[in-house]
Formats: sequence, C-alpha cells, structure tokens
Amino acid sequence: QVQLAESGGGLVQAGGSLRLSCAASGSIFSINDMGWHRQGPGKQRELVARISKGGSTNYADSVEGRFTISRDNAKNTVSLQMNSLKPEDTAVYYCKANVIQYALGLPYDYWGQGTQVTVSS
Repeated sequence: QVQLAESGGGLVQAGGSLRLSCAASGSIFSINDMGWHRQGPGKQRELVARISKGGSTNYADSVEGRFTISRDNAKNTVSLQMNSLKPEDTAVYYCKANVIQYALGLPYDYWGQGTQVTVSS
C-alpha cells in the first residue's frame, strides 16, 4: 500500500505565503506525475499544479505566477510554494501521486487526506 502525508496548511492573511509538502511512502517502485488539487467550499475539486517525473510543470491559470511546484524524486516528495495568497485560494488541498508499486505493475493514483488552507481578507 501507498500513503501520502501532507503538511503545511494553515491560516494566513491575504498577500501572505504558505508552503505545502507531501511525502509518499510504502510500496513504491516509481512515481510518475505528482500534483496538488484543491476543493473550495461548494466547489468541485480542481487541479492546482502538476509536475512530471522529469520536472515538467503545469499550473491552473488562477495560480500561474504565484504558486510553484517542485519535487524530490529521491525522497518521493512534492511541495507547493504558495505566494501572494488570495481569499479565493481558501480550500482543502490534496496531494496526488501516480504510483507504480512493482517493476511490471500498472500505475495507480493515490491521494493524501487533505490539508486546509484558509486565506483571510
């Protein structure tokens, strides 16, 4: 089994910064894409940022230029640096990893439990 443990959420004023981290552990052969999604109050879960194993990144238009995603392949971790936070960034943020558990195994998506980010105006 694979577990994703998130940390770094909290309460911050508008314009402030937070850094989210996620560590994958368990039976892991390789990890393809890693990323962050969020779900705000009354909204559907949406992609925030994604990073490939090779380091290619994609961002939602709403966070482009403010958020930066990074990963450490040796440690199976992914981080999200969030700057210039806005009240509309308030959401539960979820880490996601596409994991191959065995050498000839198929990839499977795993999710973290979520961490709350609240941005006050």
